[in-house]
Amino acid sequence: MLAVFPDIHILLTTVTVTSAKIMRERLPVRALHQFVPVDTPDAVARFLDHWRPQVALWVDSELWPNSIMETRKCGAVLGIINARMSEKSFNCWRFARPLSARLLSCFSLCFAQSAEDGKRLLELGVPAITGIGNLKYDAPPLPCNMQERAQLQSDISGRHLWVAASTHPGEEKIIGDVHQAVKREFPDLLTVIVPRHAKRGDEIAAQLHSLHIARRSNHETVKPDTDIYLGDTMGELGLFYRLAPIAFIGGTFVAHGGQNPLEAARIGCTILTGRHTHNFSDIVSGMQQDKAILCVGTPEELAVRLIQLLRDGEMRRKMSEAAMRHAQSKGGTIERIMKELQAYLI
Repeated sequence: MLAVFPDIHILLTTVTVTSAKIMRERLPVRALHQFVPVDTPDAVARFLDHWRPQVALWVDSELWPNSIMETRKCGAVLGIINARMSEKSFNCWRFARPLSARLLSCFSLCFAQSAEDGKRLLELGVPAITGIGNLKYDAPPLPCNMQERAQLQSDISGRHLWVAASTHPGEEKIIGDVHQAVKREFPDLLTVIVPRHAKRGDEIAAQLHSLHIARRSNHETVKPDTDIYLGDTMGELGLFYRLAPIAFIGGTFVAHGGQNPLEAARIGCTILTGRHTHNFSDIVSGMQQDKAILCVGTPEELAVRLIQLLRDGEMRRKMSEAAMRHAQSKGGTIERIMKELQAYLI
């Protein structure tokens, strides 16, 4: 947006300290970060009076009532992009249809993630669906420090390797058990665990105390007897995806609903996931159709599939290529959004 519209400035709001740190490192010139205001009329009004936006874009399913109504009241054009309305949320909003209609009627633009999301949003009160498309297909590959990659590659020194990415509470113990099962077949196995929230490093290390652990946050190196390399740092998932040929996507052995598998697919990992994938159901379903992902139901099945993949390089290659093709197959949403925004930003 900044490249196409040279006269604009962008204010990006998020709600977490972690996101604020990442934005501080990555946002370009003419882009600013602020925490989103508490969703009360007075707080939102003060925020808007200071920043005075002309166009306001919401992302995914962050429908904060006072923020929407006050932003509309101040005269800004409202849009929602990557709009998502799960069946569970839809069923809840149906019982507050007057409120949903009042809120969703404020949006002049609505790009839905899928046709099903669009159908639900229309029923709840969006005036029209501007387009269909998931922004996650347009994301660039996750960044990676190539010097760090070379150093870790040297430390790993040809060992069999896989990564459990974006794990949630309850999953790390499972991953430790799977490691021990697979290690009986591959004694040199190294398992990388990258928790969704890096601050859980102490907790995870305590759970896996019976294994040899090296923690990245403590600058500990991988040694020949290291079982688990704990990537308890922020913003380095791209590094670990480039190191590990096989990736298990976390949040899927517990009822969280999963994390984004396209990040691993775009880099060329062979991808495994559990059954709880409702946050990314359309993406996972499409990847399954393209034979680009394996879904497993139990830790025992995960161990069996890992052994199979570690043995079968050809199977890994086919799945990796299928995953990359899938990740590249549905882009173009950004261009369609930019075309619609021209009327408001030129």
